[in-house]
Amino acid sequence: MLVHSVFLSLKDPQPANIEHLLAECRKYLADHHGMTYFWCGTLADLDRPVNDRLFDVGLHMIFADRAAHDRYMVDERHCQFRRLHEASWRQFRVFDTDVGA
Repeated sequence: MLVHSVFLSLKDPQPANIEHLLAECRKYLADHHGMTYFWCGTLADLDRPVNDRLFDVGLHMIFADRAAHDRYMVDERHCQFRRLHEASWRQFRVFDTDVGA
């Protein structure tokens, strides 16, 4: 399996903008072939020295395998989401983890 985690920071992190982005994540990024789990949410209210607080929306997806992840990356819904929203991002970071068989 492959875990795909994405952390998005908005240029204008107003609550309405964050809620809109969450709705769009659910619309365009969930329920892809080979995706076994999908979660999206906001920065948790934990302010410890070890917490990275430089994001507004976090996405967490688990794919059955690398091939499913690779299909998702070029899927039209995923590409459309990026085209629609990337101008609103100050930064995005991606962390991919192989979690074994």
